[in-house]
Amino acid sequence: MARGNTRQRIQDVALELFAEQGYEKTSLREIAEHLDVTKAALYYHFKTKEDIVISLFRDLTRPIDELIAWAEQQPRSLEAKQEILRRYHAALIGAAPLFRFMQENQATVRDLSIGETFKERMVTLTQLIQEPDFPMADRVRCISALFTMHAGMFFMQHVDGDPEEKRAAVLEVAVDLVTRAHQGARG
Repeated sequence: MARGNTRQRIQDVALELFAEQGYEKTSLREIAEHLDVTKAALYYHFKTKEDIVISLFRDLTRPIDELIAWAEQQPRSLEAKQEILRRYHAALIGAAPLFRFMQENQATVRDLSIGETFKERMVTLTQLIQEPDFPMADRVRCISALFTMHAGMFFMQHVDGDPEEKRAAVLEVAVDLVTRAHQGARG
């Protein structure tokens, strides 16, 4: 099997086990057993559980980093901010397994280096969708737009309805918040 495939399988199985039984309760031995490989084969790719989580975080958040790089080159228009939200929404959907892990293992995430990195990304994104001269209520609307999408990842799963319809509604509300903030500040 190609190295990339093995690495991906390790990440997938580890993420599944971390979500099911928690990061702390999952051992490298268990991950190796689920993959039907030796611990030595696992060590070839990852020395520690933290290495696995950090690699997952890097792989699944690459689209968010690419979005930030793209957004920093855009005009500070309402249309650009709406597109930032649409692209962020797509990135969140792609990284859903990682966000489930983060939700289920909050203490671990705080202790690992990824927690601080994630917070930095959020601060950058909030700065990209608002303006420093916005009134406070409009700045709160912009920040709330991002957290509406995060809440949608976790809490909308408990709301009856079509998953696609729920995702579209979450994006619609987030875009509406930024649009209202932009119109309120400029109007």
